[in-house]
Amino acid sequence: MSSELKPLAGRVAIVTGSGRNIGRAIAISFAAAGARVVINGHRDQSALDAVVNEIRSNGGEAIACLADVSRDDEIACMVALAKETYGHVDIAVSNVGKRPYAAFLDITPEDWDDVLRTNLSAPFYLARHTIPMMRERRFGRIINISGFSGFFAHVTHRAHSVSAKLGLHGLSKAIAREFGPDGITANTVAPGMIDTARDWSQYKHIDTEKLSAEIPVRRLGTPDDIAEACLFLAGEGGGFVSGQVIHVNGGQMMI
Repeated sequence: MSSELKPLAGRVAIVTGSGRNIGRAIAISFAAAGARVVINGHRDQSALDAVVNEIRSNGGEAIACLADVSRDDEIACMVALAKETYGHVDIAVSNVGKRPYAAFLDITPEDWDDVLRTNLSAPFYLARHTIPMMRERRFGRIINISGFSGFFAHVTHRAHSVSAKLGLHGLSKAIAREFGPDGITANTVAPGMIDTARDWSQYKHIDTEKLSAEIPVRRLGTPDDIAEACLFLAGEGGGFVSGQVIHVNGGQMMI
């Protein structure tokens, strides 16, 4: 097929947290665009295998890697597997996040550290292990999935998550500034309210019907909406976009 139909042909991508929901949609869209994809999760091997099988059944290439991205050593092993299997890594999408519901004074130092390791340290670990290969090839795409709570502070009882989400965009900007001369871009995608499978006990403050009526486009987002934004940033068309945040929220929050 032409490069227009397979804009990521020849590229290799790692998408963390890609066994379901947003990560799964990103991985499948990248594979459909021609990328070879490493599917990652940390506990549900069957979910990862299902995504790999779906990609392969549609003619794509993918492998699964069970790894806890809050651990630098496990990310190092995952990146090594990608290099051993596909030769390099061009695109790194950090999608794993924790959003526990807790009042500020109830958050323990251990809770704080756990959320920051998962939401902020993990993207740092992934970037530091993939950027050397990207520099060698003079092409790289770092995409960090954040959330609009880090930018608009519209929720309570999530101080650790909100702090990490805003810090994540700071990481994107720092990478964009330092590695732009090497052909590497780094950006943040901030989803709004996305209709995904989730633990609704952590979202007691949300009335989805009321929220849908208040969003200008009159619906919740879908994982595919986020995948489309990532696909743009991952391809040649996104090559002049770096250090930016793309808000995908249906107009619910505007800047």
